[in-house]
Amino acid sequence: MDMFLTCTTSVPTASPVVPSPVVPWWSFGKTAIAATALVLVRDGLLHLDDIQPDTPYTLRHLLQHRSGLPDYGGLAEYHAAVERGEDPWPISDLLQRCDAGRLRYPPGEDWGYSNIGYWHLTQIVAHAAGQPFGMVLEQRVLAPLGIAGVRLAQDRADLTGLPGIVGGYHPGWVYHGLLIGPLDAATRLLHGLLTGNLLPPDLLDAMRKPHWLGGPVTDRPWLAPGYGLGLMCGEASAGQHVEGHSGGGPGSVVAVYHRPAEGVTAAGFASGTDMAALEAAVFRYT
Repeated sequence: MDMFLTCTTSVPTASPVVPSPVVPWWSFGKTAIAATALVLVRDGLLHLDDIQPDTPYTLRHLLQHRSGLPDYGGLAEYHAAVERGEDPWPISDLLQRCDAGRLRYPPGEDWGYSNIGYWHLTQIVAHAAGQPFGMVLEQRVLAPLGIAGVRLAQDRADLTGLPGIVGGYHPGWVYHGLLIGPLDAATRLLHGLLTGNLLPPDLLDAMRKPHWLGGPVTDRPWLAPGYGLGLMCGEASAGQHVEGHSGGGPGSVVAVYHRPAEGVTAAGFASGTDMAALEAAVFRYT
């Protein structure tokens, strides 16, 4: 398994272990989406606990995967289409195939990971700001944190030459958007978000407050996992409290985590599908 690791601390001289490659951020993008939504809450354009128009759920429900919306990750025909190298389905087709109009539980009464929920978040953010989501992310999160070289992949050509990409994969299969950028930019984004002043203390506290998901995760280095607002957070099996996000797609996995007790943020990217090994390496590095 080819693996890259990088680290950020409060020490200005901290540097990556190896030159940081440009990689797909996979579901670490959810943390960036959540940060963008919370900045709009900060600015009064959105409200965490207002019911969204024509729905029974709130922004907080969507951010914490507690809306009741389904996920397309378990849809066998989705994975088959990706494997065949097809173009992404129109969003209306995806929602119909997932029966997305039927909530799986009343909002707030359970938890279920939902990529569809995060697609809805990008639409809500774009509508509230009156700009495409990518532009809102750049102007309100990336630029204030000094993050450059990160963008939403639009087509197959954007992924050419990137490590850990299966040939022919179209980034549109990540319906909430596939961010690509240097791995060390992911560490700096998370570090700046959790240790800086982009969000006021009350919103940062809300982001970091987990909904606990039970006991240890089989074959993963999680002792007590939880999910905040766009953050996987909880106790790792080695005893650390960690906050960040893991993700994966055809050909690779990524993990980006902060350890508040030490003020250290680390990221790892690896080819293949061994998320457990990558998370364990990143948790050790933090």
